[in-house]
Amino acid sequence: MVDAKTKSIQTRVLTGTDLDQFVTSLQDEATPPAHPARDVRWLCTLQTALGHTPYLIEASTPDGLRGQLALCLVQSSLFGKFLVGLPYINYGGVDEVDSSLAQALIDGAVDLAASLDVKHLELRHESHVDHPALTETMTTKVHMRMVLPDTADTLWSEFKPKVRNQIRKGEKQDFGIHWGRLELLEDFYAVFSRNMRDLGTPVFGRRLFATILQDFPDAELCVLHDTSQPVAGALLVHGRHVTEVPSASALRAYNSKNVNMLMYWHLLQRAIARGQDVFDFGRSTMDGSTYRFKKQWGAAASPAVWQYHVLKGDIGTMRRESGKYRWVIRAWKQLPLAVANRMGPWIVRGIP
Repeated sequence: MVDAKTKSIQTRVLTGTDLDQFVTSLQDEATPPAHPARDVRWLCTLQTALGHTPYLIEASTPDGLRGQLALCLVQSSLFGKFLVGLPYINYGGVDEVDSSLAQALIDGAVDLAASLDVKHLELRHESHVDHPALTETMTTKVHMRMVLPDTADTLWSEFKPKVRNQIRKGEKQDFGIHWGRLELLEDFYAVFSRNMRDLGTPVFGRRLFATILQDFPDAELCVLHDTSQPVAGALLVHGRHVTEVPSASALRAYNSKNVNMLMYWHLLQRAIARGQDVFDFGRSTMDGSTYRFKKQWGAAASPAVWQYHVLKGDIGTMRRESGKYRWVIRAWKQLPLAVANRMGPWIVRGIP
C-alpha cells in the first residue's frame, strides 16, 4: 500500500538538453560533493567518452526534500542494453535520502528500464535498499577506504615495518615522479593499457581519461618513470572530502622494484596535502590480491551492495568471475598490444 507521503512526491526524468542545462546550473551554484563519485558531471563525461545515454531522475516532496538518481543506458550489439547507476564509477544508485524519496526514485528507474527494454537495471549501492523490484543482489566486491591523518609523517608512523621497507626500496630505484594532466595522458595510458591486456581485460580508450581530465579540474595523473619509460601511473579524482583512485596500474616487470608501493605512497601524500579526510582505493574482491594490497596500507572494507531489477537473462553472465569468458580472457592476454588497444574500447563500452 502506498502511503500519503509517497503519493505526494513529484518525480521527473531529465535527459538531453534538459539534463545538460541542469548539470550546468549545479556546476554554477553548488559546492562539489564529498565523494567524487556523487558528482553529476559524470553523466556528461560518460556520454562524451563512452557514448552512453545519461538520465537523471529527480524526486521532491512538498516540504522541500529532494533526491536524485543518476543513470546511464549502456548498449552494444554484443551484449544488449542495460540501465546502470553508474558505469565505470565504483558506486552510485540512490543517495542517502528519505526512504519515501528512495522508493520514488527506484520506481522511476524501474519504469525507465521497462520503457528502454533493457536486460536489467543495476544500482551500485553501499547498503541494502528495500524495494520490491530489486530482487537480486551482488555483494562479492567491497570498497577499500582509509581515513587519513593530518600529516604524512603521522601516516608513515602508522605503517607496518614491511610497508615502510617496501616504500624505501622503491625510493632507492630513483624513479622519476611526475604530476600533471593531459600532458601525461600518453604515458599513463601506455602503462594502463598494457596492464589491462596482461590481465585479459578490454581497456577503456584514451578518450575516457582525457574527458575526465577535461571535465574535472581537480582530477590529475601521477606517472612514475624509469629514465624515460613510464612504468606506473594512476588517475586521482578529488571530491570535497574524499580522494579516489579509480584507475591505476604498474608494469609487472617492475613489481620486484616496488614501483607500485612508491606510487601509492605519493598518492596518499597528495591527498593529505589537500586536506582530504578519506582515501578511496576503489573496489576489490574480498580476500583477492588487490584487496590484500590495499589492506596493507590500513584501508578498511566498506560494503558494495549492487542491486538489480532483472527483466531478461542472468546478471552473472556479464561478470568476469562467472567463468563464462575464461577462454576469451586467456586469448586476450596473447593479443598484440596494438590490437588489444584498438578492439578493447569498442568492447568495454558495452559492458555494464
